[in-house]
Amino acid sequence: MTISPGQTPSGLSLESSSTFDRSVIDYVQRASATGLYEIRGLGAKRRLPHFDDLVFLGASLSRYPLEGYREKCSTKTLLGTRFATKPIELAIPITIAGMSFGALSANVKEALGRAATEMGTSTTTGDGGMTPEERNSSKTLVYQCLPSRYGFDPDDVRRADAIEIVIGQGAKPGGGGMLLGQKVNPRVAKMRTLPEGVDQRSASRHPDWTGPDDLAIKIRELREITDWEKPIYVKVGATRVFNDVKLAVHSGADVVVVDGMQGGTAATQTVFIEHVGIPTLAALRQAVDALEDLNMRGKVQLIISGGIRSGADVAKAIAMGADAVSIGQGILFSLGCNSHTYVQDGRHVDAVSDYHALGTAPGFCHHCHTGRCPVGVTTQDAKLELRLQPEVGAKRVRNYLKTLNMELTTIARACGKQDVHHLEREDLVALTVEAAAMANIPLAGTSWVPGRV
Repeated sequence: MTISPGQTPSGLSLESSSTFDRSVIDYVQRASATGLYEIRGLGAKRRLPHFDDLVFLGASLSRYPLEGYREKCSTKTLLGTRFATKPIELAIPITIAGMSFGALSANVKEALGRAATEMGTSTTTGDGGMTPEERNSSKTLVYQCLPSRYGFDPDDVRRADAIEIVIGQGAKPGGGGMLLGQKVNPRVAKMRTLPEGVDQRSASRHPDWTGPDDLAIKIRELREITDWEKPIYVKVGATRVFNDVKLAVHSGADVVVVDGMQGGTAATQTVFIEHVGIPTLAALRQAVDALEDLNMRGKVQLIISGGIRSGADVAKAIAMGADAVSIGQGILFSLGCNSHTYVQDGRHVDAVSDYHALGTAPGFCHHCHTGRCPVGVTTQDAKLELRLQPEVGAKRVRNYLKTLNMELTTIARACGKQDVHHLEREDLVALTVEAAAMANIPLAGTSWVPGRV
């Protein structure tokens, strides 16, 4: 008997629909049964044009590489040189993104501070305020001012090394953050002035402004409260990036942070994560175009975030025009997120059964919003948070950042650069038409940039 493609031996057709595949049918049926949308953590799972679609043109005859590790390659990075009297000097151009106490445990915040200090870089508070664990362990700490203003304290603003005004996040531009009730323990509730155990939904916009003119006023207020010492960052989720970056610069920002749609979140609607915003690759190109159009490239620094994973990603972002990158999800995985085990007293303890209890498995977990993190990263549970010991987490994050920096300098040397900030667009080509168009970089083997007249 001849069996046609898509048929079983019994003759039943099993051809799937590309529009209504199994995952879409499951979504429709789940929505119909519950009347609820899905909430989850981490970032977009769909395939998007990304830094993997670019490659470097290493030096050969027309350009000479640096010799191994014998010739120095600088990674020193200055942020906030426009107006701040005390700009930030970092040893590496890789920073740790804002992730709140509430989303993460106090042990994790301490671990991040320790690792950042050891590597000479900065970490960021996130929503919900500043914890003593994070301030005491962080040599350079960026304090976020978010629409919720949860935990916002002018005294903490003065104790910070920079202030980041958050307009939006890449995973949910135009939407507010979420912290579900199971993570609002007594300490989190007190810091945020919220009732314990009740879902917290942050505002999607700042309460005291409606546009860039009001942002300029807020920036001046923050400069006055910090005696013009601290750099002021403005962070936007990647949507209308060209215009948003220009408005941030006009409002007086020292540093602009652009977060692409591959950025993560502790909890938000899946429909936001997968369907709102633009890819980091496209956002970075538009941000650089805006700074160049204003003749502010180098005067206002640019930090890019959203799916940065490796030293190659960092190098490509810098070559395209970023001054630094910021990493969130990669840091969580470095801490042990989605690992099969967690470390207790120097030994690895199996956590697979705890993943199964959540209905998932290591490598597939996105249940940050539940507070039941099997490895103690995204939890406020008194027992689970002990699964991440600050010294263990700090060592892992330090190793990760060290590796990224070594990869970055390896690529820079291969391109003949004595400073990673000398990487440039001419060092890159694209492997796909989409990436070439988004990044404004020639398709490999050609001089063609799609859309360029």
